[in-house]
Amino acid sequence: MTADLAALEAPYDRSGITPGIVHIGVGGFHRAHQAVVIDDLLRRGGHQDWGISGVGLLPGDARMRDALSAQDDLYTLVIKHPNGSLEHRTVGSIVEYLLAPDDPEAVLERMADPATRIVSLTITEGGYNFDQVTGEFDTADPAVVADAVPGAVPTTVFGYVVEALARRRARGIAPFTVMSCDNVQGNGEKARTVFSAFAGLRDAELADWVRAEVAFPNSMVDRITPVTTDTDRELVRERIGVEDRWPVVAEPFFQWVLEDDFPLGRPDWADAGVQLVDDVEPYELMKLRLLNASHQAMAYFGYLAGHRYAHEATADPAIAALLRAYMESEATPTLQPVPGIDLYDYRATLLERFGNPEVRDTLARLCMESSDRIPKWLVPVIRERLAAGGDVRLSAAVVASWARYAEGVDEDGRPIDVNDRLAEILVPRARSQRSDPLAFLRDPSLFGDLVDEPRFTEPYLDALDKLHTIGAAATLERLVGA
Repeated sequence: MTADLAALEAPYDRSGITPGIVHIGVGGFHRAHQAVVIDDLLRRGGHQDWGISGVGLLPGDARMRDALSAQDDLYTLVIKHPNGSLEHRTVGSIVEYLLAPDDPEAVLERMADPATRIVSLTITEGGYNFDQVTGEFDTADPAVVADAVPGAVPTTVFGYVVEALARRRARGIAPFTVMSCDNVQGNGEKARTVFSAFAGLRDAELADWVRAEVAFPNSMVDRITPVTTDTDRELVRERIGVEDRWPVVAEPFFQWVLEDDFPLGRPDWADAGVQLVDDVEPYELMKLRLLNASHQAMAYFGYLAGHRYAHEATADPAIAALLRAYMESEATPTLQPVPGIDLYDYRATLLERFGNPEVRDTLARLCMESSDRIPKWLVPVIRERLAAGGDVRLSAAVVASWARYAEGVDEDGRPIDVNDRLAEILVPRARSQRSDPLAFLRDPSLFGDLVDEPRFTEPYLDALDKLHTIGAAATLERLVGA
């Protein structure tokens, strides 16, 4: 017998909880990470003014609105351990969900409300709208241009956040903190750059005020959170006895490193396991270049070799050897010392996490939006290794595996769904590389001038040729000597 989630008692009295945080981009990761931290604090008592108001900016976010509103904004978090055991809990920290296209004014006024002290973001790596090479905000984006018109009803995150800040400024209300939780290096500083730049399209004085008065703390976030499937919904129904329209599943591991810069106050983050530090960068680079870049290293090679899940790919000895060698010999030399972290143990733990068979993280998910990921996570490793005179053989091979995957056809001739905002550009370019092997690299917005660097292009071309002639599995074996 199953119970509807909305009919169950919440884990605490939610009647007096008010939003102190507006979160834009309520997906699986937010609900497995930041929302759980607030839920922990609410369970301990207090923090009644730190509830979360979730916001969806896209029409497609109506699915989340409908799922949450049908169950009083409650949802089930399922933690999947490698041995098959489960932990589960009902999370109640999201106290409302606003779909911006339904009522833009309601979203703006929620952010402009003095009770809102933090606006947090999980808008994906590509959501910051900046040039991959220069780092500058793309002021020519049509949606940005439309939002910058005086009196425009916003559609972008930039339009909403900056208009809400402008209202607070006009009303004499101190600005909220903008807290990025995305996998972007220097995510707080990057948020400051892009939101200030958008503000400058509206009003130069407003832009100066945003730069000077709004806090943008840097952060590093980490928890593998695969896409929720119907199998997960059935698991919640059968093993937990709850009918949940959109549960979220995650691995046991959790990490959040956060710069402590919140002028209007903050929850007691540290009481729920958040590391508050003066400098996030060492932790951030560790995660981006070891975890995130390793995900890309396994994703394309793994998919082309016939695997479909991360745990299957990690169990492949050649892929596991590639990950270990890349992390140790190419990524780790580019890292700073990380306070309190043994990088040897961290690398070993990553392989254990990737190999968790219960999480069932798909390689298709890891291959998504590569044009927003490879330039931010792997290209910086390549550049730093080249500058230091180091070897980039493995990193070059990973880029080649992306180029081969982007052809949109696997080794048996079956189509690959290349899910990328630049797919219409990348796929034809990748398909032309059979006759023009460097074609994929001739995009300075993704690779800068790497196409002109023989120390990179030589191992790249060698790997790409082998991917075409002997296939991914045999290429891997030659790369790692398996």
